[in-house]
Amino acid sequence: MITLTERQKMILKAIVRDYTSNGVPVGSKALASQLPMHVSSATVRNEMAALEELGLINKTHSSSGRVPSVKGYRYYVDYLVQPDPVKSNDIDVIKSSLDGQFLKIDEIIELSANILSNLTSYTAFTVKPELKESRLSGFRLVPLGKRQVMAVLVTDNGDVETQTFGVPQGVEGEQLEAVVRLINDQVIGQPLATVLELLQTSIPLQIAHYLQSPDGFLKIFGDVLTKAAQERFFVGGRLNLLNYSDNADVEELKSLYTLLDRSDDMADVLGQTGDAIQVQIGSEITNKILRDYSLITATYSVGGHGKGVIALLGPTRMPYSRMIGLVGAFRQELAKRLMDYYRNFDE
Repeated sequence: MITLTERQKMILKAIVRDYTSNGVPVGSKALASQLPMHVSSATVRNEMAALEELGLINKTHSSSGRVPSVKGYRYYVDYLVQPDPVKSNDIDVIKSSLDGQFLKIDEIIELSANILSNLTSYTAFTVKPELKESRLSGFRLVPLGKRQVMAVLVTDNGDVETQTFGVPQGVEGEQLEAVVRLINDQVIGQPLATVLELLQTSIPLQIAHYLQSPDGFLKIFGDVLTKAAQERFFVGGRLNLLNYSDNADVEELKSLYTLLDRSDDMADVLGQTGDAIQVQIGSEITNKILRDYSLITATYSVGGHGKGVIALLGPTRMPYSRMIGLVGAFRQELAKRLMDYYRNFDE
């Protein structure tokens, strides 16, 4: 661990705060006027030289000012950052935006990504609470006419998934109804993971008594079940990446936007965080496409309904103190809103 004097800590903190606010390399005269104690510009220059020697700041080619290095940002986030108090109007925006009528949890989670993106001007991610014990509470088929049927699956947390499919020739409605009764008798109340396992083992043999070729039906049931069991992942402010990207390589930008649409890959990037807000900078992020960015992630808890994740992707030159404070406040408001939703659903 790098050991700094109190004065060096104050100078590094001032450089980070100034540079992330203005984007202009910070000089010794500007720093001297910001420090709480009286020191000369020469003293500040000596301390800056020591910080540069330690690799915490870099000198730019265009001026005598200094900018934080990735190592400097890391030290600042680990030891010096103090989350800014969240402005009351930001809290009001969050609360009023979430204060709507929602039919599905997914609608709240998707809206949250857009709210957080709008508040920060960065790219935001929200992941639905992970419900490992989410259970199947109902499955049925709704005739739509012209041999089209909608499969409807409901979980115990109120999620509803649907998928439309065509009924093959030779399969009658009575046969499908018998299959639905069989499925409901066998798996209602079971965790979705268990139902998926049964779908690979005992269910096909039982359905074969009613359908000569059960593969098509099994695929439909499996698809809608998998959709209900998977994590819901939403992105807000995709285009905001262009506002602070220094990369003019079109292919790299394409790769970046492709990554945002791959929920499995982004789930790996976001990872499993603890209760503390985490900050990953540059190469610390698991995907090399994001090596020039910083990622702030936080979990939010909805009691017995699971935990989800919110995250911000922005430049390494982001105002960490404001963003960490905002992410902390946002996850609290989102958790409150989701708890309200579940209370209303359970009534």
